[in-house]
Amino acid sequence: MTSSLPRRRFIQGSALAAAGVAVAACGKGAGASTEITGNGPITWVQGKDNSGGMVKKRIDQWNTENPGEEVTLIELSSEADQQRQSMINNAQTKSDAYDVISVDLVWIAEFAAHRWIIELPQERLASPDVIESVWDTGIYRDKLFAMPFATDSSMMYYRKDFLAEAGIQEPPKDWEGIKGAIDAVRALPGHSSIGGFGGQYAKYEGLTCCASEFINTAGGSFYDDQGEVAINSPEAVAGLQNLMDAFAGRYIPKESLEWKEEDGRNAFESGDLLFYRQWSYQYKNDMESLGEDKFAVAPLPMIDGKKFVPTLGGHNCAISAYSRNKATALRFIQWFTSLDSERYALETQTLAPIVGSLYEDPAQLESFPFLPTLRESLDSARSRPKAVYYGDVTAAIQDALYPAITGATTAQAAISGLEATLKSLA
Repeated sequence: MTSSLPRRRFIQGSALAAAGVAVAACGKGAGASTEITGNGPITWVQGKDNSGGMVKKRIDQWNTENPGEEVTLIELSSEADQQRQSMINNAQTKSDAYDVISVDLVWIAEFAAHRWIIELPQERLASPDVIESVWDTGIYRDKLFAMPFATDSSMMYYRKDFLAEAGIQEPPKDWEGIKGAIDAVRALPGHSSIGGFGGQYAKYEGLTCCASEFINTAGGSFYDDQGEVAINSPEAVAGLQNLMDAFAGRYIPKESLEWKEEDGRNAFESGDLLFYRQWSYQYKNDMESLGEDKFAVAPLPMIDGKKFVPTLGGHNCAISAYSRNKATALRFIQWFTSLDSERYALETQTLAPIVGSLYEDPAQLESFPFLPTLRESLDSARSRPKAVYYGDVTAAIQDALYPAITGATTAQAAISGLEATLKSLA
């Protein structure tokens, strides 16, 4: 299996590129190795585990079956930016404390370019059951550097109990229907102040994901297929304006300007939010907190007659260049991304599988009826830029778009300013 993605020239200015080469050369000369050798205990490093211990329980199974090569779970912050910084600090200090790391798909180009992670043997990890677009997330310059273990794409969670009170039996399929449903529920006694269509709009990565969806749905794009900055288009301006209008019209609650994933989930489960743009992991939480009679999942709505373009998410396994036991690390990745492990992650954490067969498995469909919706979302999702300096790109997007959705500037001014910043990074 090979990557179907074009090579792109994202964010590789001469000064920054030179700095990256210097860091990579220093690390390699100081003991970093691409040799997949060494057997023994390793660490699995990820963000905070919100699964109620299910990750550790799975790792305990590995440890029982592999004496002498035990895996220790290291939990980092729940915040993605802090996770990334911890992993960078580990690499820059040439520490062997981290062996296998969970990298957000948008970090892979950066980590691979700096040689903080090693190339993985495709022939030992490829499978025709792995969804091709998901496999491609781990590819950098036609080489596999990170094996997906959980993919994701956004969906629309909705309170079907509240919609039923308003006489609405099916979730709306377009944005006008969403607004009409919000108005209808707010007209009911006790629901006048309910939040409408929530998302993650705090000034962090969630804002990049959510704002990108409005821009992409309208036909805009941050970069073209050749990697050139393409954000300043009528389509991108229109997409941002749609988002701004939703805030101004109170269809997106102003509270979501401070929301990250769990903030919106809490509002949704407590009855303060009607619709919520969210990832697949929430399904398990909602089943436990609400039950199937009070909520359901549907595709995100069409806007101006255009099919919604979700943001592709997910995490991949990578091996630190400074790991002493890379052979064990590779075998752990093979095990952690196997069909059995993917089934376990779906059943215990509702993590989106990387393998297509689980989306069609009758037993899984009975337990997780949202799987066809999730697969449809995955198939239409768009990835964020594969940028070597993605941190600079996403910071620029957030700095430009947050003032617009708070009403401090116009859509055109925000887009024009973003264009200038992105071009200055190129």
